[in-house]
Amino acid sequence: MSSHREAPDISKDPVADNTDVYAFVSPDRPNTVTMIANFVPLEGPAGGPNFYEFGDDVLYEINIDNDGDGAAEITYRFQFQTQTRNPNTFLYNTGPISSLNDPNWNRPQTYSVTKVKHGFSTVLGSGLPCPPCNIGPTSTPNYAANLAQPAVQTLKSGEVVFAGQRAEGFYVDLGSVFDLLDLRPFQSLFFNPMPNAPGVNGTDKLNVHTIAIQVPKTDLTRDGSNPKDPNSKKSVIGVWATASRQKARILEKGKGGSKESGPWVQVSRLGNPLINEAVIPIGKKDYWNATLPKDDSQFAQYYTSPEVAKLLPGLYPGVFPNLAGYSKPRADLVAILLTGIPSGIIKGFQNYTGKVQSDMLRLNMAIPPSNNPNIYGILGGDLAGYPNGRRFLDDVFTIELRAIAGVTIPLVDPSYTPDPAASQVTDGLTPSNITSPYLNSFPYLGVPYDGFDYPGH
Repeated sequence: MSSHREAPDISKDPVADNTDVYAFVSPDRPNTVTMIANFVPLEGPAGGPNFYEFGDDVLYEINIDNDGDGAAEITYRFQFQTQTRNPNTFLYNTGPISSLNDPNWNRPQTYSVTKVKHGFSTVLGSGLPCPPCNIGPTSTPNYAANLAQPAVQTLKSGEVVFAGQRAEGFYVDLGSVFDLLDLRPFQSLFFNPMPNAPGVNGTDKLNVHTIAIQVPKTDLTRDGSNPKDPNSKKSVIGVWATASRQKARILEKGKGGSKESGPWVQVSRLGNPLINEAVIPIGKKDYWNATLPKDDSQFAQYYTSPEVAKLLPGLYPGVFPNLAGYSKPRADLVAILLTGIPSGIIKGFQNYTGKVQSDMLRLNMAIPPSNNPNIYGILGGDLAGYPNGRRFLDDVFTIELRAIAGVTIPLVDPSYTPDPAASQVTDGLTPSNITSPYLNSFPYLGVPYDGFDYPGH
């Protein structure tokens, strides 16, 4: 999975668990960049009576590095507050919820947005409404028009924001991936061969909680310029999201509650997809979640010699002989994931942030949205796709798996010939396996599945 339940500690703390981060030039507003961080993995739509929500005790942040040092020059902070209108009922709603201020909604949640730039904080908005979870046609009628769209807010400072439940947009065959990478379209080549079968989307009909912000490009560059030159370092930003908790939590004996105090401590982070999931070893996953991108050189050995690249030849006998014989450090993965790709490696493209090794999405804001997007991103010839930022439709599992399997080694080592299977390996899914389609406008993720029509996965 991208980053769902990726580390032992955070798997027990879903409201603080980063699941996916996206950053892309907005297709309908190309002078802006949309950044999205999802939390609360694998939400079943029928999750009542205590439906999913953001944590009031969690500090959520979307971070931007615009000078290549692996540290945030700009941070957007989101903090939430939940009200219980009627404590004498067990119900999330006591009748149909027809608007964001409907008194029938018993657990309304609001939030504030604060911008931190070079250490100076500015509150951009407060008391902003979240929509309720999509319960069903009786409890949340006409959800998209009555509840979801009104929760899209334009701030006085120019940013557009949304925070609330959306349909999961990440697609992956979880069942095959974690069954020793027994990928469903290729079972006949597996060491335990079976007849080939279509991939199954393990996240279909599930929801997440989304924090989305759309920002003018001029607010993100280091000098306030509007990036036009794809070859300029000023056009490239790094993006990652974090969640933090206060250092102390005290359980109140006999009261059934708790209080938090002390400084904020980071408990989750995410930049590139699938890194803590499938690159960082289990003994360092919780530690990785607590560290900053600027310190990621300490994890470089797991990028230069990834475990999956060692496993593939054994799991698929005779299919990856060239990969099995390749013993050099994987400089291609370091470039793609830790430094960005320098000019001259891929024609017309670079998203290089410098020598500081740091795990974050790197977006070249001067590259416009694609009129004909390819789900394989740059591997498919689409310079607006992953690893140039990340869009919803990008098949990041297949892109990263093919890179690990060797298709990107020739970028830095022309003497290497990838195995033919490296450019074909996949989990057999495309965006067509998403039941709730992506939207053409902010916040782009589809309307969340409701518990009445999608009671079970």
